[in-house]
Amino acid sequence: MGETIQIAINGEGRSVGAGATVAALLAELGLDTRKVAVERNEEIVPRSTYAAQALAEGDRLEIVHFIGGG
Repeated sequence: MGETIQIAINGEGRSVGAGATVAALLAELGLDTRKVAVERNEEIVPRSTYAAQALAEGDRLEIVHFIGGG
């Protein structure tokens, strides 16, 4: 297994592969990038940059999943 880093997602610790991106993390979690909002270290991550945003040791992410209904 390759090198990993420690991050927090919605307050829970998690190990991810070094160099992982926000997009890769969302895919690993099975989340549709069109239906979530991501905050990284208290800053909103623009959806258009998910694939370019590499995660770093100690990052704190908040992921909000939008659920449609009616």
